Amino acid sequence: MLRAQLFGFIFILHILVSPTASARERFRVMFYNVENLFDTEDNPLKNDDDFLPDGFYRWTPWKYWGKMRNITRVITAVGEMRSPALVGLCEVENDSVLFDLTRKSPLREQGYEYIITDSPDERGINVALLYQRHQFKLIDTKEYEVAFSHPRFGATRNILHVVGELINRDTLDVLVCHFPSRSSGQRVTEPARLETAALLRRKADSILAVRERPYCLMMGDFNDPPESKSLLHTIRAGRNEAPYLNNQLYNLFFDHSQNSESGTYKYQGKWEVIDQFIVNGALLRKESGIYIDGFEAHIFNADFLLEKDEKYYGHKPFRTNLGPRYHGGFSDHLPIYLDLIPRM
Repeated sequence: MLRAQLFGFIFILHILVSPTASARERFRVMFYNVENLFDTEDNPLKNDDDFLPDGFYRWTPWKYWGKMRNITRVITAVGEMRSPALVGLCEVENDSVLFDLTRKSPLREQGYEYIITDSPDERGINVALLYQRHQFKLIDTKEYEVAFSHPRFGATRNILHVVGELINRDTLDVLVCHFPSRSSGQRVTEPARLETAALLRRKADSILAVRERPYCLMMGDFNDPPESKSLLHTIRAGRNEAPYLNNQLYNLFFDHSQNSESGTYKYQGKWEVIDQFIVNGALLRKESGIYIDGFEAHIFNADFLLEKDEKYYGHKPFRTNLGPRYHGGFSDHLPIYLDLIPRM
């Protein structure tokens, strides 16, 4: 009987200290539009005057460092107290902002390195990637400038391409995007997003053609829903359903946009899914070297990121600013995340 009890104790102990493959090997990836992460210094080459201490937003060091603490809180929460291995960001002003975030804010404890674009965007905002070196060994980084065919479209954010090796020695290509906005109207600005989408698709095709085992992960604020022309027809990112082919792209939020009560961004009372993950088919097959846990992605909509929507109904993202007034929140977007499982 003593032997049976001892065996039972060892079995229970084995369960407690031996996490599932998903928990043990989880490689979490998140994307977050952080809503105007500007420093308080003037860049004479960019239109950043609103984010100066005497500018429209009265953007002081106190507000700046409060924003840093808020971003740290979101990244930590998405990681469930384990830092996400990769964090894609957009609306980040420059390298010095990321240095402050990863070296001087509370996020410094999480050991991130970073890569940021040097975009021609007139406001000076960029896309970036934070990564943890022990989970993602950097191989190469590039950025692609979008050259519009019509001069009426101003310069936009570059596409960031980062290549890294995971712990199982498979290569992952990551593309981080922030498509042109719809601020001047959806129809007027759509051609700019179509041209940006065409460039992204060409870069994805190059990756799929050159890699022996391609694993391509695109993330970003696309400023368009999954069923839009730019994503469904130009990028050709279809519904997340089998059969999954290596050279085809799938939008992990394709069906989520049908849920009118959920999204990543709320405009005039309507939720929209404009922050998305797009992947090639190899990442949706369990027999692959890397695959997406559950073959799905998620919107992180924790209560602390939301506030009551007084004008319309329900809730909305808890923003940093409401017009010129400092509101003390996080962002006008909600973050998204997924888990990759590298096969060992």
